[in-house]
Amino acid sequence: MAIIKAFKAIRPVKDMAGKVAALPYDVMSREEAEAMVQDNSLSFLRVDRAEIEFGHNVAFNNSMVYKKAAENLRSLIDQGILAQDRAECLYIYRLEARGKSQAGLVACLSVDEYLEGVIKKHENTRPDKELDRTNHILECNANTGPILLFYREQKEIQIIMDGWMKENCPVYDFTSEDGVVHRIWVIDKQETIDKLAGLFDRVDSLYIADGHHRCAAAARACLEKRKSAYRGDEEFNFFLGVVFPHNRLNILDYNRVVNDLNGLSQEEFIQKVSKRFELSPWEPNKGTGTASEMSPAEEVKAYRPQQRHNIGMYVGNKWYRLKAIPGTWDADDPIECLDVSILQKQLLEPVLGIKDPRTDGRIEFVGGIRGLGQLEKMVNGGKSAAFSLYPTSIQELIDVADAGRVMPPKSTWFEPKLRSGLFIHDLG
Repeated sequence: MAIIKAFKAIRPVKDMAGKVAALPYDVMSREEAEAMVQDNSLSFLRVDRAEIEFGHNVAFNNSMVYKKAAENLRSLIDQGILAQDRAECLYIYRLEARGKSQAGLVACLSVDEYLEGVIKKHENTRPDKELDRTNHILECNANTGPILLFYREQKEIQIIMDGWMKENCPVYDFTSEDGVVHRIWVIDKQETIDKLAGLFDRVDSLYIADGHHRCAAAARACLEKRKSAYRGDEEFNFFLGVVFPHNRLNILDYNRVVNDLNGLSQEEFIQKVSKRFELSPWEPNKGTGTASEMSPAEEVKAYRPQQRHNIGMYVGNKWYRLKAIPGTWDADDPIECLDVSILQKQLLEPVLGIKDPRTDGRIEFVGGIRGLGQLEKMVNGGKSAAFSLYPTSIQELIDVADAGRVMPPKSTWFEPKLRSGLFIHDLG
């Protein structure tokens, strides 16, 4: 079973949602965050990334930063920008981008179900990042950023949600600067809340899509609070999530850029790669592989893989197609058959000497939303090579999570991103 719990959200008053809403704290650099809030004193980044209120000599994990985050959250409430609902509700959050829409249910989820594995993960987390968000949660006494999760589609759930959206007006309806339309409905009818909770009782598992560090931090904060008091029904035993049916989510590619060729010349590098892959120069007139996000000039050159086990490589101002050689991966292993694993085991480690991409400073990761033009820009600007990947599928993610295993780092990039600041869960 999967427990969903209604809660009294702290959220923006109607006309302020677009000003408050902000991208998740972890999809931008400090400099990008500073630029985003420059003309917006109400941006929720001032809560989620409170280090931007200080000079660069103050680290993101300085205790002053967490205190400032809590202060800024209280200020938004005191100013009347945020207000708490009087009754426990569920919410629907629908995002529309590039002609597609996805609607998820906003609810509180059980920390115990996360600890017991009913809520499944597919990524490892870093202790330092866990600690950062744990300190943030404890100081703010709230979950400030929603976690993106999914479940195997249940039609009955979707029927109820579709009916509610059809029969009721959204409380928020705004378009963010990246063109994503955000609409939110409040489910305040107890009968409907109870029906949805009953239907989720039949859901075997929930899967974390995006927000592994926030989820782990919510669990750590809960366990810390249990040291002082614990009945089981306290708000800190639950965390904030948005749960979508599995077939409504959109995963983009998550690409790689490397700083150097491990002492090899371009010719030596290409020769070594050709022994591990079927390598051919990319000739765009002979196939597809363009990127809709790119300009026409860029589309002519770039290679975007159109199927699994094909990888693009950009080096020396030229694109190549790498096709994995059958037998170089284990088709029955949910990790080994991933394209990110094939690239790592067949090229990044043996050719470039990158053994642990989580800790090696020679590799960078670029979300697919930035387009293949960003890969070209980085290599043309001094990096040595870039690799474009076919997106990991939802089914691959499910297979890994169901096996109790974790994917290589930076395997999935979900779009569009949930905005923070639209729902805050008070821990009581």
